[in-house]
Amino acid sequence: MTEISADRLFRWGILILLAFIWGSSFILIKIGLLNIPFKEVGALRMFIASFSLLPFGIYNWHKIQKRHWKYLAVVGIFGSGAPAFLFAYAQSFINSSLAGMLNSLVPLFTLVVGLIFFKFVPKKLHVAGVITGLIGAFFLLYKPGMSLERESLYGLYIVAATLCYAISVNTLKKHLHDLPSAAITSVSLLFVGPLCGIYLFTITDFPERFSTDPEYLKSLFSIILLSVFGTGLAIILYNMLIKRVSALYASSVTYLIPIIAIFWGIIDGESIESLQYFGMAAILGGIYLINK
Repeated sequence: MTEISADRLFRWGILILLAFIWGSSFILIKIGLLNIPFKEVGALRMFIASFSLLPFGIYNWHKIQKRHWKYLAVVGIFGSGAPAFLFAYAQSFINSSLAGMLNSLVPLFTLVVGLIFFKFVPKKLHVAGVITGLIGAFFLLYKPGMSLERESLYGLYIVAATLCYAISVNTLKKHLHDLPSAAITSVSLLFVGPLCGIYLFTITDFPERFSTDPEYLKSLFSIILLSVFGTGLAIILYNMLIKRVSALYASSVTYLIPIIAIFWGIIDGESIESLQYFGMAAILGGIYLINK
């Protein structure tokens, strides 16, 4: 196997693994919201993820230079903190399918933010790939007769989250490429995790419900899975991917996430429409174009 083909295999492997982890995050958020308020869901996600990655932060602390700190703050706030609360709030009112569809806007915003603020000049194939992926995401989650009017207001919170992701991806690619992925993830989470911990233990009833409410513990378990895998491990892998490829290509993982949601639906007894197969093909084609 040549070096080029091995690298391509690695990139696709990371994309698929990330899609599986993040594609499962919507159902975990949904379970968490059954017994936990959205503010606590967001705070728990950040606190647990930050705490679980603390050893990596301590180990890599000496690698952080003064010029890195402001960019790590941007990645921590926009790449993790703000989206965690925005998604939790939005999913208190909208279903996970719509959340997954709107999440597919990340590559589009990555392209726009890169053009405006980071002087990124995309190739025509990249633009074609973004458009193709968006078309695929639409057909993947489209249902005849569906209406977005009632949920459009809350959907805007997820749109805001995708914009946050785009800012984080471009910042990391341009300013933090010289740091290990584990260092970027663990240290950036320190800008949000400890504050969320203070909020949980001093303002909310988390300590009391943790020790007395069995239903709370069921939802808490899903948030722990979401935090350790969907935030901690996944962001390390994502940052690793960004360091090897373009920001646009890395953000294309969001096109694969709805496919995982469909597989969850199959397990739950849902059927797949023919348009959704077309959507899967279009998404894979879009990623291929972005990777050219």
